[in-house]
Amino acid sequence: MRIEWLNQDTMQAAVPGAGEGIGEGMTRRGFIKAGAVAGGGLVLGFFVPGANRFANAQAQQAKTYEPNAFLHIAPDNSVTVQVNRLEFGQGVQTALPMLIAEELDADWSLVRSELAPAGEQYKDPAFGIQMTGGSGSVAHSFTQYREIGARARAMLVAAAAEQWKVSPAQVKAANGMLTGPAGQKASYGAMADAAMKQPVPATVTLKDPKQFRLIGKPVKRLDARAKSSGHQQFGIDFKPPGAKVALIAHPPVFGAKVAKFDATRAKSIKGVVAVLEVPTDRGGSGVAVIADGYWPAKQGRDALQVDWDTSAVEKISSDKQLADYKALAQTPGTVAKQADTSRLAAAPKKITAVYEFPYLAHAPMEPLNCVVDLRADGCEVWAGSQFQTIDQGAIAKTAGFKPEQVALHTMMAGGGFGRRAVPTSDYLVEAVNVAKAYRAAGKSGPVKVIWSREDDIRGGYYRPAHVHRAELGLDEKGRIVAWNHTIVGQSIISGTPFEPMMVKNGVDATMIEGMGEPYEVPLNLSVHNVKANVPVLWWRSVGSTHTAFVMETLIDEAAHAANMDPVAYRKQLLGEKHKRHLAALELAVAKSGYGKKALPKGQAWGVAMHESFNSVIAYVVTASVKDGVPHLHHVTAGVHCNLAVNPMTIEAQVQGAALMGLGMTLPGAAITLKDGVVEQQNFSDYTVARMPDMPVIDVHIVPSAEPPTGMGEPGLPPLAPAFANAVFKLTGKRLRKLPFDLASASA
Repeated sequence: MRIEWLNQDTMQAAVPGAGEGIGEGMTRRGFIKAGAVAGGGLVLGFFVPGANRFANAQAQQAKTYEPNAFLHIAPDNSVTVQVNRLEFGQGVQTALPMLIAEELDADWSLVRSELAPAGEQYKDPAFGIQMTGGSGSVAHSFTQYREIGARARAMLVAAAAEQWKVSPAQVKAANGMLTGPAGQKASYGAMADAAMKQPVPATVTLKDPKQFRLIGKPVKRLDARAKSSGHQQFGIDFKPPGAKVALIAHPPVFGAKVAKFDATRAKSIKGVVAVLEVPTDRGGSGVAVIADGYWPAKQGRDALQVDWDTSAVEKISSDKQLADYKALAQTPGTVAKQADTSRLAAAPKKITAVYEFPYLAHAPMEPLNCVVDLRADGCEVWAGSQFQTIDQGAIAKTAGFKPEQVALHTMMAGGGFGRRAVPTSDYLVEAVNVAKAYRAAGKSGPVKVIWSREDDIRGGYYRPAHVHRAELGLDEKGRIVAWNHTIVGQSIISGTPFEPMMVKNGVDATMIEGMGEPYEVPLNLSVHNVKANVPVLWWRSVGSTHTAFVMETLIDEAAHAANMDPVAYRKQLLGEKHKRHLAALELAVAKSGYGKKALPKGQAWGVAMHESFNSVIAYVVTASVKDGVPHLHHVTAGVHCNLAVNPMTIEAQVQGAALMGLGMTLPGAAITLKDGVVEQQNFSDYTVARMPDMPVIDVHIVPSAEPPTGMGEPGLPPLAPAFANAVFKLTGKRLRKLPFDLASASA
């Protein structure tokens, strides 16, 4: 997801408590030392100034408090780092500990990591809420985590200097060991208790990048062994003792309600303990079947007889919606960007194009799940949340508690792509409603709500459907002299806490991100924000999922009209202002052999590049078409993400994002509706890219020592247009819709 436009003032207005303590680095008062914990050691925490509940807990429970701290050095010399994000494949459970370990000069073999629970002290330094999104985990915590490590190191050095009666300058710290001028030695673990007695330094000097021994080096992931051996526990694996499992029969149309239901057959299933009507998302209602395990709950739900009342909700049909969108695209909408396009009418060359993009499901490998243990004095929740503090607040409100009465444990998640970062906290709120109904029925104990694959694909939220209409005018030399453009689609931001910051003058900033950029073109851009009864949400790389395809295929088409090489044409439009784009593009071109290497018969090159989340990805691909079906063979990526904290993570993220981008092009990669009902329900009729679809992907990173930029999402947007541009060279047809449809492509 992407929320790049937030700042301290606007975020504070939208989310109570957000924005406190936001800054480039950390002040001394942003650090605390937790009291003694079992086993002793040095514990450094970070809290948001003003988060008095956390500070008070320190004083009240000095000897027994288990701190929500970022760093704990134990007597055995192990270093445990709390990761303030959700780990769901992007590698933060390794990259963030690397930042602390680098400045701490820890022994990396003894570094461990844990996912932090929901807590004020774990708020994103830039966004002011605890979250994982916007490809901001490493970028936003780069200074934060390094300062934690540097301060802990300084305290260890100070403790050793005090014991050895030397100056701190005479103490060296390296690889988890402290050494003195007379040969004194002590491990970090041995000195940890003494370090706790030292004051937290007000300022620290961070390493120059030239001094890095971990950052910038390929480091194997800390969670790799657990995942590859099957020992990793994900949210869907977790079931506390005595927990029951619940499945919800959701309404077939979003927001519909239960008219009546017959649970007789469901209750006859062995293991079913309760069948209860519950509120569902968007004002609807459903029926929860609660049982001893997943299978009896599913059997019970299958046996339900439910009559639904859909009379009060809109029933979308994709065919009609597409026709309406196309008609709207013929008319100007709300102005987003203005330019002089008066030369369009007389332009000697013109390009007119209409693009179609369907709804897309997130379809993570691990479907949604949540465990709720609701008690009289509070509740405990286990979930793979991307929005911990927002979800904690929503859970509290639903359960009738204060946020501090809700313990939200962050579980490892098997993918998400934005679906676990929902402003409405839909699946968590529904789980709490099930637990409330269960308790109201006289039952007690934890309830685990699981979504089936069908629930996950049919239950929303989706990447919005869009239609683009473009009119370009080119002069005799093929230069773009006028560009009129209209986008039609739903806003993912309207109605959320982020609307005040991200919807300006009626324009959802996510809908237009990347339009026109980075090229110097006279773009006149307008949008139609359409209301529809389909829940929509950010999807990996957000608006760039469609804007990059439009931009990079149109630029390629303009290059063809100008009779220019598409790489040369792009470089001409970039000029000298976009050096990072040029560096990424030139690296991809050089490493691929573009224009120099002979391709096998029947293959062609395709090129595209795009910036999102402040990172630039350029792709040079090779593709073929056999029996009317496009095939992608090889992808060469040029990546400019500034400093690559862990190049192995960067490579994996580009490869995964590219495969997901390829998935958008495959037949069946679309969510369609008829009379308000989603027509797809599983991977049998909703296509995702699989291992046989995977091309060879080579990733090359532009060297840089500048602070890192986002990398979770930028690898997705330019893949589909690069592939489409290669298909054009092979067929002479321009692909105007996703997924690819050569039969309807423009010649």
